Amino acid sequence: MTALSANLQAVLARIDSACRRVGRDPSSVRLLAVSKTFPAEAVVEVANAGQHAFGENYVQEGCTKAEALAALSLEWHFIGPLQSNKSRPVAQHFHWVHSVDRLKIAQRLSEQRPAHHEPLNVCIQVNVSGEASKSGIAPDAAVDLALQVAELPHLRLRGLMAIPEPSEDQTLLRSRFALLRTLRDTVCEEYGLPLDTLSMGMSSDLDIAIAEGATMVRVGTAIFGARTAANP
Repeated sequence: MTALSANLQAVLARIDSACRRVGRDPSSVRLLAVSKTFPAEAVVEVANAGQHAFGENYVQEGCTKAEALAALSLEWHFIGPLQSNKSRPVAQHFHWVHSVDRLKIAQRLSEQRPAHHEPLNVCIQVNVSGEASKSGIAPDAAVDLALQVAELPHLRLRGLMAIPEPSEDQTLLRSRFALLRTLRDTVCEEYGLPLDTLSMGMSSDLDIAIAEGATMVRVGTAIFGARTAANP
């Protein structure tokens, strides 16, 4: 077993344990392996160990990997901030976008999604911690944006995504994740949108996110290792 394969198995075991501690079925949580800044060869190694979905933060890097590894039929998720002038290649190469935080981006993705592709799966990114430096729509505006995005053709609104501020305070983190879950429940129960995805939790806090209802966790460091000067 290679080092990356061992890392992957350790993360899957951690997800399994986190689910069982709170009485959840481990199959209810998907792992997204965040491969940003790591080479295509590392993606191949992790894919050969059984991982299918990979997340990228940078448009050109992600599109290059998706093209180079097309024969593997992997599932590519764009999870970084997206500028409107870079939406076309994302609409063409990715299967998911987690970082929709304004209507203009969603409209461009919808318009630029190739007609022969399946609808693009999207999540609304919510700034649950109110950080001025962080992308994401304010929680009190998230429901309205979700309703608008859900009406666009060529997109399939799947759920919500958040990246809380780093913190050692588990109570604070739980409250951030709980806020996202509450927003998702509001959209589902009060407006009838069938959202099935809560994209929240990373290497450092996935256990807490799972306890609060995460259905997809985004894990990079615990699988691929720490980023170096060559992999910032």
